Amino acid sequence: MSSSVEHWEARIGRRVRLRDLHVLLTVVQWGSMAKAAHRLAVSQPAVSKSIADLEHTLKVRLLDRGPQGVEPTLYGRALVRRGLAVFDELRQGVGEIEFLSSTTTGEVRIGCNESLSAALLPAVIELLHVEHPGVTVHVAQMSRPIAVEVRALRERNVDLIIARGEFAVPEGDVESDVLFTEPFIVVASVHSSWARRRKLQLEELFDEKWILYPPEEAPGALVDQAFRDRGLAVPRARIATMSYHLRDMLLMTGEYLTVIPACMLHVLNAKRPTVKRLPIDLGVQTRPVAIFTLKNRTLSPVAELFIECARSATRSMSSLSTGRLAGRSGP
Repeated sequence: MSSSVEHWEARIGRRVRLRDLHVLLTVVQWGSMAKAAHRLAVSQPAVSKSIADLEHTLKVRLLDRGPQGVEPTLYGRALVRRGLAVFDELRQGVGEIEFLSSTTTGEVRIGCNESLSAALLPAVIELLHVEHPGVTVHVAQMSRPIAVEVRALRERNVDLIIARGEFAVPEGDVESDVLFTEPFIVVASVHSSWARRRKLQLEELFDEKWILYPPEEAPGALVDQAFRDRGLAVPRARIATMSYHLRDMLLMTGEYLTVIPACMLHVLNAKRPTVKRLPIDLGVQTRPVAIFTLKNRTLSPVAELFIECARSATRSMSSLSTGRLAGRSGP
């Protein structure tokens, strides 16, 4: 028997228990022994013993205790990071077994922002449920840039994220599967006088009531650049918001103009004709819409099915015909 195998059995294999590892993860998540005990429905001494057993086995301190609670040490963070992967793989394994025994059941956890949840997910879920009606899709609403939201992947809170964006620097543990790109378009209420125009210049709309994006958000920077590329100042925003629901409600008054990703046009017009695309080419593409996953992470069969349905949905949705579909790319 090799020395590495002997080391595993003597120090870890026979002594590190999954239960103790789970206790550690819970303590770190809640930042308190007492809160972890309540969460796990065990006594606080039992939690303390689990942590002490782990520290004795590994011969390092895993937690720093202080008046504000507990924080993982350098060693604790390393074990938590790997522990999350261990439990995620176990969960994926159990889910795969359940799916293989009955392909009508299973679950997948998706992170997605408001606009893509409305524009893309209904078609994806419909395709998925045609063949697998028993699958449950959990959707976590995300509102921050992908470089921030990717933390949910690393912590195994979601299986994949559908989002707009690219990483400013390479993320070695994340890969992206680009689904499509699409233009930003200018829209107005169908009752607006601008909606009846066949030819229109952007400068004619400068003094209108604009609903724009907050300047610190990525869409806002892209829209601002579209005006500047035409030698125009950026119009004053009467409303600055990321909310598409608010845009919808304000556009119905007939008084406002706004800029949206092309895929949102059919969403705003889903229940009734509300808005019309104005004949203006901003010359600006939104950031690519992609599926983000962790490298070297085993995806469940349900997650793989969901990804295939997402690819199919983007190929078939007529609302995306103005965009450019793309294949797999690196991070």
